[in-house]
Amino acid sequence: MRTSIILLLTATLTLSACGAVRDSQINPFNWFGGSRAESLPATENTNPLIPERSGVFARRPEAPYAGVPVAVIDDLTIERSPGGAIIRVRGTAAKQGAHEVRLVKEDDESDASTLTYTLKAQFPQGSRRVGPATSRELTAARFVTSNDLAGIRTIRVKGAQNARSSSRR
Repeated sequence: MRTSIILLLTATLTLSACGAVRDSQINPFNWFGGSRAESLPATENTNPLIPERSGVFARRPEAPYAGVPVAVIDDLTIERSPGGAIIRVRGTAAKQGAHEVRLVKEDDESDASTLTYTLKAQFPQGSRRVGPATSRELTAARFVTSNDLAGIRTIRVKGAQNARSSSRR
């Protein structure tokens, strides 16, 4: 019993001494002190995550898109989504090997109530087989915001041989 009281008293005194060590220079958590605000010099409005394009290993500027209109537009679907709509188009190319399929907005053919897009794709150089229609089928989609859709009654997508449109009810 006597050893337990001595042990308990020693533990209590040792634990209470930790309060003095908390504020001393021995405690490694006190080595750097608290933080304080500093003012930074004004910088221009740039995004540090976007690399600057200079130097030996800088990326080349993007080449303009060289797609050609897809032969036939088979299906046009407008799906509602939060904040706008998704325009999904399925088309059939004239030959196999199409890549980089995009819905390109045609500003000169659009007006206040109509959005016009062209389904375009790039093809490899040289002649390609025509192949079955299922092997030439292409799909592209594009998100359009609610702000872009304000006042729009018709969305039109055109290809080389036909066009499809969808109107609001």
